[in-house]
Order: sequence, then C-alpha cells, then structure tokens
Amino acid sequence: MDLKDIKAIIDLMRKNSLSEFELERQDFKIKLKRGVTGPMAPLDEALPAYPLPLPPAGAGTPLGTASAPALPASPALLEIKSPMIGTFYRAPSPDAADYVEIGTEVTPESVVCLIEAMKVMNEIKAEAKGVITHILVENAKPVEFGQPLFRIRPT
Repeated sequence: MDLKDIKAIIDLMRKNSLSEFELERQDFKIKLKRGVTGPMAPLDEALPAYPLPLPPAGAGTPLGTASAPALPASPALLEIKSPMIGTFYRAPSPDAADYVEIGTEVTPESVVCLIEAMKVMNEIKAEAKGVITHILVENAKPVEFGQPLFRIRPT
C-alpha cells in the first residue's frame, strides 16, 4: 500500500462520514482515525438525508425483505443513522450481550452497534448524549447508507 492508496482511503472516510478505518493483511496493518473539530452537530444536521424511492402503487413487499413498521419520528428525538451499507449487528458476537437496549443511556462515545462491510466490523457510536427510545433494525439484517438505526431522546 502506498501513499496514493492511503489518501484514497482518507477521501472515502471523509465522503462517507467515517471516523475510523482499520485494515489488516499478513504483514501490514493500518488504522486511521479522524476527529471532529469544533462543537458536535446534531445528528440530523451531520448526516445528509436521502429520500428512498417509493415502490409503484400496488406493489407488495418482496418476500424476505419485510421491514419493521415505520415509526413517525418525534421532533424531540434524534436518529442514529447508518454511515454505510452493510450488515447490522446489535452485539460484538452472537453469544455476547447487546451493546444497547431500549432505555440505555448513551454518550457520544458509546458504541451502539456494529456494521459489517466488506468483512470489516465497524463500531457505530451514538455521537450524541441521550436515552435509546427505539431500535429500528433487526439483528443481522442489511442496512443502507443513511438508514435510521436507533432513535434517542437527548439529555
């Protein structure tokens, strides 16, 4: 891996709002972290909102892709959104306890879940202080960029 590759990774981190990247190969390991400068922006302002295309009228949900019923967002709640496409996991391993449950108090540095993307486990942090009020994704299900994962009541 040369400097050009590292710069490309940094650009991807910036474009996808990733704060951490880690890659390990046989005799090579790189871990990149980037911090936030200045005050923390609310999650709704920090991540762009991308509307999802609506299915054609009369089209049903394909088998195997049923999602949880949509819950209307309260203006007082913040959403923790997926910073990438991948597979959502609520715990660090199948036999471990979930990172958070409804009612769990979180800080900006609290890990709330993992998203596996290209065989890399990415820890997702709350990035806000509050209490988890809704868990919007089932364990081991695919998630899209910008998809809400949790709702929290700020404290």
